[in-house]
Amino acid sequence: MAQESPTFSPLYRQIKSLILQALESGEWRPGQVIPSEQELAARFSVSQGTVRKAIDEMAADNLLIRKQGKGTFVASHNDPRALFRFLRLVPMDGDLAPPQSVPMDCWRAKAGQEASRMLGIELGDPIIIVRRLLKFAAKPVVIDEIYLPGEVFPGLTLEVLQSWSGSLYSLFETRFGLRMIRAQERLRAVAADRSTSEALKVPEGTPLLSVERVTYTYGDRPVEWRRGLYSTAEHFYLNELN
Repeated sequence: MAQESPTFSPLYRQIKSLILQALESGEWRPGQVIPSEQELAARFSVSQGTVRKAIDEMAADNLLIRKQGKGTFVASHNDPRALFRFLRLVPMDGDLAPPQSVPMDCWRAKAGQEASRMLGIELGDPIIIVRRLLKFAAKPVVIDEIYLPGEVFPGLTLEVLQSWSGSLYSLFETRFGLRMIRAQERLRAVAADRSTSEALKVPEGTPLLSVERVTYTYGDRPVEWRRGLYSTAEHFYLNELN
């Protein structure tokens, strides 16, 4: 009976893993420059080419950003260019002005079966639920219901949300040290019920795009589950495939 050969990780992937560990531990914070390729090569006792390949892959994954003549920086949600990485709704007129986030409610609860499954926590663990509107050009376009692990977001209140002028993910990064790395979304068409039609100012029964998202931080740990309803009368969902 043939034996399976052991699986070895390429050296640059091992270096990538070590750099990820440094990011997760907070050694280099979002927006900060990381050591040069030469310094990292000396630190890990590998060639600069190996480090460069690891960094190239991390840049492709939106974990690092190369700035010509300045160095390589840890990606940050405070960078305006990061906004539409997770927000895929684009106005038909092409105006990519940042939307206005309008927090409506924020309360604490205990995780039910679905929330515990989506967030990878125990049934009954504390969670925070946030309801908010996204407005484009002062028009309500998205209503989100967002579920967060309570222990990850201590002190998150409606007042904190209302006082923040940036994106929700920039708040999570700045105040709670949490960086969103990737997300998985499921889309389907639904009809607006009465409460949603009132919030989005559309007739009851209007077709809406339902977007359910689970967002992960370092270590592929789920830290957000949200259910959003999108009005697509003047917007479309853009997803580039390559």
